[in-house]
Amino acid sequence: MDWCRYRFRSVWRLPAPPDAVYAVLERAEDYPRWWPQVREVVPLDDTTGTARFRSLLPYDLVVTARALRRDPAARVLEIGLGGDLEGWARWTITAAGAGTLAVYEQEVEVRARLLRLLAFPGRPLFRANHTLMMRGGRRGLAAETRAADRRAPTRGRGRTAGGPV
Repeated sequence: MDWCRYRFRSVWRLPAPPDAVYAVLERAEDYPRWWPQVREVVPLDDTTGTARFRSLLPYDLVVTARALRRDPAARVLEIGLGGDLEGWARWTITAAGAGTLAVYEQEVEVRARLLRLLAFPGRPLFRANHTLMMRGGRRGLAAETRAADRRAPTRGRGRTAGGPV
C-alpha cells in the first residue's frame, strides 16, 4: 500500500435544486466565503488557480487547480491538482427527489514533504481531517444555496430577495 495515496468519496444530499448547487460549485473563487476550510482561492487565468486549505490540523495545503471538465448540461466539474496534492477531484451533481445529490470524488498523492514523512502514522488523522473538511463544506454549501435562493428574484410576486420592488 502506498501510504501517500488517497481516494475519497463524499455524498451530500442537499435541499436545493441541482442547477443551483452546480452554480455555486462552479464559482471556486467564492469557496472561502462559504467553506471555512478553504482559506483562499486565487484565480490565475480562466481555467487555473491556486487554493489554500486548512482543516483541523495546523497545516496548510496549497494546490494549483486546473479545470479539466466544466459541463453544465451533465452538471460535472473536474479539476487536475498539483502542488501539495497531485491528482484530480470531481463534482457530479444530480437530482434527488426535490433536492440534489452532490458526489465529490478525489484521487490524490500527497506531495508535501512533511505529510509524506508522517504518511504511515498520520494516515488516520489525515483521513479524519479530510472528513471534517468535507463536513464543513456540506454545511457551508447548504447555507450558501439557501442564501442564493433568498437573493434570487421571486417571480410573479413583485418582490426580490432584497425587499419590495
